[in-house]
Amino acid sequence: MKVYGRTSVHEFLGDLVVYRNLVPLDRRLPPLAEIRPRLRLPEGVIPRKSELAYARVIVHLLRQARALDAPGTPIERLVYLGDTRLNDGTAFANICRAGGWPGLAFIGAERDDPARVEVVEQEGGMTLYLANRWAALADLDRFCRERGFPLDERTAVIVDLDKTAFGARGRNDHVINQARVEAVHRTVGDLLGEDFDPEGFRSAYDRLNQTEFHPFTTDNQDYVAYICLILGSGLYSLESLVVEVRAGRLASFEQFIAEVDDRAAELPADLRTIHRRIYARVRQGDPTPFKAFRYNEYRATIERMGCLDDDAPVAELLEKEIVITQEVREVALAWREQGALLFGLSDKPDEASTPTDDLVALGYRPIHRAETHAVGG
Repeated sequence: MKVYGRTSVHEFLGDLVVYRNLVPLDRRLPPLAEIRPRLRLPEGVIPRKSELAYARVIVHLLRQARALDAPGTPIERLVYLGDTRLNDGTAFANICRAGGWPGLAFIGAERDDPARVEVVEQEGGMTLYLANRWAALADLDRFCRERGFPLDERTAVIVDLDKTAFGARGRNDHVINQARVEAVHRTVGDLLGEDFDPEGFRSAYDRLNQTEFHPFTTDNQDYVAYICLILGSGLYSLESLVVEVRAGRLASFEQFIAEVDDRAAELPADLRTIHRRIYARVRQGDPTPFKAFRYNEYRATIERMGCLDDDAPVAELLEKEIVITQEVREVALAWREQGALLFGLSDKPDEASTPTDDLVALGYRPIHRAETHAVGG
């Protein structure tokens, strides 16, 4: 592993990036609100990454983005760089189908077992290239050439941001996770004040993040943070909540927050206000209703980007800093030079990815523009 200086995702993606709200950072592209009527999407719902509606929005944005610098050039194929077979693999397949394109997805994650690549052919001209080393990206160009799959101006390349472009899964992703945990800790601690029990919080947070509880929390960190807040207030105990969920008497987060609302008078006044704001957003269909948590997540993430000295050892950078994945950076720059369209996706909420106006005034930048070290093989 080596350090390749400081850079940002912006170096190879520019502002052709969308976070969860599907509002491109490049203002030349239309936001979701403008795309909805054209694609006949329902109002008030933001499609999630694994949904076909999300894929239709991304296809529209890719075609619009291609027209910005290569008008009249159609997109004919797709390359996708991601880190999870289920989530990224599903998004990749949906985007290929929505665009009517053949495609190839590289799904990477660093693992301790011997290096290997598995190629999985799927219907519709789609191929998964599954690798347990990020270094395998260096062979993808050759693999594409051998298959007659050019990486040129008629190719769109989607780069997943979190745990792919930076914080590479299996290598550096734990630092992203640490930022999120710190954000929940900071948010709940600030709101509970002297009543905050750090050990009780961590016990609840770790338990609720187990796969067993995903049907209840939908693995939504806003929901987990809110539940931790309510548990910390003493309105419910962790053990009673676990019993209710396991017995099926508490089947969803929506049911839980509705029950909290029935007992809201038992909450301290300031927590009651926070609860009502979050509950209103949940009822409006906002997937990121706990805004205070997400603002703290942005701060905790930015604080871990480019935070170490340039002479810091590689091991320390990987342990403490969110770094750019050099292997992704190299292929992205090479493919852009060959004419391919590069576009970044992130399912991270906008509130956790871009600074508030007061932070912008202090010089803070969106995560994809934040400089940090690039590390790779």
